[in-house]
Amino acid sequence: MSFPDAASCYEIWKDICQVQGKDPSTDITHDPLVESEDETLDDVTDDVLELPNCELGKLDQIAHLVTSVLTSPLHKEKLALLVGNEDFIKQLLQLFHTCEDLEDTEGLQNLHDIVKGMLFLNQASLLEILVSDKYIMDVVGCLEYDPALAQPKRHREFLTQKVKFKEVIPIIDQALLQKIHQTYRVQYIQDILFPIPSIFEENFLSTLTNFILLNKSDIVNMLQEDDEFLSTVFAQLRDKTTDDDTRRELLFFFKEFCAFSQTLHSANRNALFKTLTQLGILPALKIAMGINDLQIKSAATDIFTYLVEYSPSRIREFIIEDQESEGSILFINLVIEQIFCDTDPELGSAVHLMGVLRALLDPNNMVTASSHCERSEFLRFFCKHSMNNFIAPLLSTTSAYIRDKDNIVGSDENNKNCLNNYRTAQLLALILDLLSFCVQHHTYYMKKYILNKDLLRKVLILINSKHTFLILCAIRFMRRMIGLRDELLNRYIIKGNFFEPVVNALLENGTRYNMLNSAIVELFDYIRMENIKSLVAHIVEKFYATLKSIEYVQTFKGLKVKYEQEKELKNQLTKNLCSVLYSQVFCRGSSVLEEEEEEEETSINENIKEEAVKSPPESDIEIQKTKENEDKVDLPSKTSCGDFKFTSCHSADAADETSNPNRTSVICLVDYSDDEEEEEDETPPSKRPHLSP
Repeated sequence: MSFPDAASCYEIWKDICQVQGKDPSTDITHDPLVESEDETLDDVTDDVLELPNCELGKLDQIAHLVTSVLTSPLHKEKLALLVGNEDFIKQLLQLFHTCEDLEDTEGLQNLHDIVKGMLFLNQASLLEILVSDKYIMDVVGCLEYDPALAQPKRHREFLTQKVKFKEVIPIIDQALLQKIHQTYRVQYIQDILFPIPSIFEENFLSTLTNFILLNKSDIVNMLQEDDEFLSTVFAQLRDKTTDDDTRRELLFFFKEFCAFSQTLHSANRNALFKTLTQLGILPALKIAMGINDLQIKSAATDIFTYLVEYSPSRIREFIIEDQESEGSILFINLVIEQIFCDTDPELGSAVHLMGVLRALLDPNNMVTASSHCERSEFLRFFCKHSMNNFIAPLLSTTSAYIRDKDNIVGSDENNKNCLNNYRTAQLLALILDLLSFCVQHHTYYMKKYILNKDLLRKVLILINSKHTFLILCAIRFMRRMIGLRDELLNRYIIKGNFFEPVVNALLENGTRYNMLNSAIVELFDYIRMENIKSLVAHIVEKFYATLKSIEYVQTFKGLKVKYEQEKELKNQLTKNLCSVLYSQVFCRGSSVLEEEEEEEETSINENIKEEAVKSPPESDIEIQKTKENEDKVDLPSKTSCGDFKFTSCHSADAADETSNPNRTSVICLVDYSDDEEEEEDETPPSKRPHLSP
């Protein structure tokens, strides 16, 4: 419990003390329960040091002692030292046989409490004695007589008579064989005899759990070191002539082997996976997945899942290399086929395999990919060779709907291609979830695929299903596309008018406040908040007349506001742009003419100085006359329309210039350097007039 201040805490404390009839002024750190427990433990300390003799008449005292110390780690250690010798355990289990012979129910129930308490002492040395081959069946026998049960369970009979240990390949190593048997029996004790420990017992069996994990690790290491054993197993798995029964048992064995390998450390798991790859585990799984046997396919799928967890990059590399094998189905397509062939009504295996595909496509697992299996290479391969297989149920269902649109296929729910078939809807939902994942994480490849296959059009057909969860998946897929904020995809959505089925679904849902309503409103609200201009304009222009009646949210009015603001902004920008362009053009023309005038005056002055140096004094008069004549010729004449015309002093044809000296042309406001160079080559520069207002 937590309190905002000390006063609140004290108020609650007073109420508690009032109910318990205690003085609230008593030190709140004083815990009478702890004191009581300490007193109890102090009382039994002397008894722990003086363990009663292992006799039939003192079983109740031993049981009381064992159960009394379980709450104290210190006393548990002391008791474990006293009972953790083989002589005491041997005598105790001899009494078990005596009680069974005498049918002493009370004694057997005391022995149950004693053995259970000894296991709860959580001491490794004591546990090793209890689960040894010599005593483990007697320990199981003691645990059969639970006082909470009206009749004892026959666990020993099950372990000795009903359990059949199958050796698909004979195991020669007796130590390995003994460890396998021991691990199974100890696992049985944990799972069957102590299935759900209470909150007070959850840490009492940690030693038992660690013992099982260590045993499994030892078994995997011992099998891995036996090269002949594993080689024999994989030779039979790769052999296409191996009968189905043998293959099934081999796969069951290897599935359990992979489950045991989960206990290995990361480095050891990598070494094991390398060994399995060298032995040909993946080609063996490909053969198994191609066999028409449900159990074989299921076991191969489970093994494949373990391998993907070990090294997804190596699996991707194998999948790409597999395309080189001619005349056979690709391994990844066999996995996809297994998804669609799941016979479970709830598609449990399909859900599991979808998780495996997601792991293979997850970019976070592609960071350390080898040079032969780069991210782009695998994604390109998947889109080219497997994506069509993956979306085949989607294409089949939507094609059937389009073909039978007049006679709605959805009315026959038993039809596998029916939108309203529950199993089909579940499968399509799984496909859309993974497609949405790919859109979010592999934008480039998915964008190309969506546009080439017109995928969104087919996905939105699923909105016609009666299953809301499938409609939500279709909306989510479109939302992921819009979330990319890719203008090419936006234009694709606008051109296809893909908002129409979404708007229709919203209107058909009415005023019901549910997940479908929230998903569609969120989609439009995202467009509004992100102000995706092309989509905002399309929605308002196409659907606002229909959506404006929806007033329980302000989303659609907000879209209208965004649209009007953008429209007004465009109009204002157009006006400003015209004004700016006019101003820039006029100023540019004036400034260019002024600059050219200054350059020409400078050039004329330089020419005059040069001529003054070269020519006799008389030439000054001629130069002056020439300049006056040029000024007269270049004077502009204003027309009645207010335009200025200038006589052309630059002509490409000398004859035209002679015959028509008064020919005029309109001056360009922007001068080009190339024209200026040509003019300078033909005639000397002349002074140009200013534009007068």
